[in-house]
Formats: sequence, C-alpha cells, structure tokens
Amino acid sequence: MSGSLAVVGLGPGSIDLLTPAAGRALQAATDLVGYETYLDRIPTTLFGGCRHASGNRVEIDRARHALTLAAEGKSVAVVSGGDPGVFAMAAAVFEAIESGNPAWRDLDIHVEPGITAMLAAAAEVGAPLGADFCAISLSDNLKSWETIERRLRAAAEGDFVIALYNPASRARPHQLGRAFDLLRATKSPQTIVLFVRSAATPESRVVTTILAEADPAVADMRTLVIIGSAATRLISRKDHGPWVYTPRAEQDVVR
Repeated sequence: MSGSLAVVGLGPGSIDLLTPAAGRALQAATDLVGYETYLDRIPTTLFGGCRHASGNRVEIDRARHALTLAAEGKSVAVVSGGDPGVFAMAAAVFEAIESGNPAWRDLDIHVEPGITAMLAAAAEVGAPLGADFCAISLSDNLKSWETIERRLRAAAEGDFVIALYNPASRARPHQLGRAFDLLRATKSPQTIVLFVRSAATPESRVVTTILAEADPAVADMRTLVIIGSAATRLISRKDHGPWVYTPRAEQDVVR
C-alpha cells in the first residue's frame, strides 16, 4: 500500500511542547484525523490540508477512518493530546488493525511520541515523579471500577507515586473521592497530593495539599492529580508555592 499513517502526540497544550518530529509528521500529512478539540490546537502554519474532526468517545471509529484513508493512498496523521501511547489514540489504532482489514497490517505506520500530562504536571512543581511511579486512569468507560480499585490498592501498598488521569467528570463526579478514601486506608494522611490543572498552559494552576485534606471538588477533566509516596517532600519558598520532589534513593540506601 502506498499510504501511511502517523499517530502523533501534540503534547499537553502549548505548541512550544510539540516535538520537532511530531511537527514534521503533521507537515508531511495530507489528512489529519482527530478529536475536534485537538485539531483546533494545530495552527494552519503547521498544517493546511484536510481535517477530519470527530467527537470524544469514538476512538475506534476514528482509527478505522484514518486507516481507510491511508489504505486509499493518503498520508494520514491521527492526532492525540499528550503522548498518543498513554490512554490515547495509539492503542485504538492498533486495536482497529488487529480486528480490521488484514490489508491494514501492510501500511506504513509509526507513532510520534509526545509529552504526556503527568510529565507536564510534574514539571510545574519540581520532580514528584523522581522515583518509582505509576499512572492510573479513573475513567470506568473502558474498564470496571472494581479493576480501578484493585490497581489503586496495589499502587498504595507498593508506595508508588500515583498519577491519576481522568480524575473527574460530570458523568462520574464521585469517583475521585472514592479513590481518596481507598488510598487513605493505606497511605499516611500527611501524604502530599497535587492538583495540577491545565499544565504547561498560561491557565496552569497548582493546588498542593495532603491526603487527609484533599478535596475532590478541586479536580476536573483538565486536572492531573499526583499522590506522593511516603518519601515525597516539600521545599518551601518565600512568595511562591513549594517545590515538590520524590528522592531518587530510599532513606539510608546508597550504592
């Protein structure tokens, strides 16, 4: 087949955080496919061709559309916020390939990584992901809440720093509170919690608190929540919010 498909990560918001490789993939495309909000972020100076916009919860349909265009000989870029391989479109594309037209497996397909939300959020406050961490989505659209609870318990028992994606929405406003309650059963009430909204944009806002006082109402779907490990600590600053970091080494362990 003569067409190609690039799955492109746009980064967390600012066009300054779009990687050069991702920018080149956009410029090389004849067609862009993506969620309309993400397509609107791409300036015409980077792409002036045909844009195929769709709604939020149609990832597999979007992937199939992109693969069909590529099979017709188009150079297609499927765009995704953050990194396309983290709770995003890359997995949807490969899911569509696995169950779809066998000819799609012969297409020229590659993934252009981007800066995912937890990395942008961490950079706003210092280095809270400086030691072992994990990422968990609180959305139960594609997995059960029981699975989410099991993973939260395992992460808490392992004392990972936890980055929570999709912490709240109008359809499920109570789940972040349930997650905090579950974590409080294992983690110290003094555990540092960060709410970082709209990371890497001019609207960025950070709320630093502790698990005992964390208010789920602070979060929305543009918020990334980071729950620290037992080692995560604050460095206070005059007239500014604190730096937050997790030491690389366990206490008294140096090799």
